[in-house]
Amino acid sequence: MKKIASNKTMLLLFMKKYFYTAHNIKSKCLYLMIISFTFLTSCEDVVDIDLPTSEPKLVIDASINWFKNTPGNEQSIKLSLSAPFYDNEVPPANNAQVIITDTNNNTFEFIEDGNSGIYQNNNFIPEINGAYLLTINYNGEVYTATETLKSVAEIEYVEQNLEGGFSGEETEIKAYFTDPADEENYYFFEFIPSLNVTPTLDTFKDEFVNGNEVFGFYVEEDLDEGESVIIRNYGVSERFYEFIFVLLQQSSENDGGPFETQPATVRGNCINQTNPENYPFGYFRLSEVSEFNYTVE
Repeated sequence: MKKIASNKTMLLLFMKKYFYTAHNIKSKCLYLMIISFTFLTSCEDVVDIDLPTSEPKLVIDASINWFKNTPGNEQSIKLSLSAPFYDNEVPPANNAQVIITDTNNNTFEFIEDGNSGIYQNNNFIPEINGAYLLTINYNGEVYTATETLKSVAEIEYVEQNLEGGFSGEETEIKAYFTDPADEENYYFFEFIPSLNVTPTLDTFKDEFVNGNEVFGFYVEEDLDEGESVIIRNYGVSERFYEFIFVLLQQSSENDGGPFETQPATVRGNCINQTNPENYPFGYFRLSEVSEFNYTVE
């Protein structure tokens, strides 16, 4: 749909064919000035574009995080709905039934906190390498996902370099840990600085460093002395590693311009059992987490 408001100047000029007097020469000059003004007068176009819309899809943020040296009993799951591109708010998915079941037939029901779309449980039992089933009943449709709770190595120490990066003026942070030998491990890093910037996410696998000391790497230009950064290392499954790896690649490669090729939808591990075509977005992940709070010196 286009609404076009246009200002067009219509000139009706009558000239005789031949003018030889000075008066007529001035008239010709005036004629040229009017023509020039007409061409410089612009049109103003106001265009409203109707973007294609679709029925809202369920968005599942089911990240079960067991921080080391904590009981891990308090967990939450966030459910929301997809929204049109220009909407400023993300609508919550209310009144869902959310349950996680483990292999010991323990059932953990998550109860919504008001109308927030955040569902909470305070008696969850985390178990390393334990398999869990997520079941969500929302709007008459049943969604399920299965995943295993993965362990993670402890972050042992952190090193800094205040003269890092390409400019030599950026702060580099290295968080060291020892990868367990003789097993495949996949990691998901999160760096949350005290600055007003978006947290940095990264992935890592031990394919070529199995059993060695390795580090997660973070660089930030404005991270000065006295600033802090929360470093989290999540143990994740191979499937989640592949999911988040592709998602992060798409986020970094896509400039977000209106005429750029849009990335393909990245499917998570959640399935709509009632209506498979109405698939959800998001992922069901369970991780042991090592957290390190570091202050730049």
